[in-house]
Amino acid sequence: MLGSPAAMPFYERVYAAVRAIPRGRVATYGQVARLIGVPRGARAVGWALRALDAGRERVVPWHRVVGAGGRISPRAGGGPFLQRRRLQAEGVAFRAGRVDLERHGVLS
Repeated sequence: MLGSPAAMPFYERVYAAVRAIPRGRVATYGQVARLIGVPRGARAVGWALRALDAGRERVVPWHRVVGAGGRISPRAGGGPFLQRRRLQAEGVAFRAGRVDLERHGVLS
């Protein structure tokens, strides 16, 4: 990588941050945005993750990013079901339909 991380294209910064989330942990869209230096960029983080192609989906653990309060964001298709299944396979616990951020959040 050449230059500073801020010089990287936005989507690449998002993907690098998401790859750094350990197995069994989650971060919110807002946390990822703040981590890459775009504090009001939560929605753009979602766009970046939605833009992943099939090849990149294998190396960017998009399922470890959840909405505020631990919500799995609604979207068309089986994405929410797949996200929940992948998180549960990593040992992530849900409480009242939300990820237990106190237990599994990267900042907890």
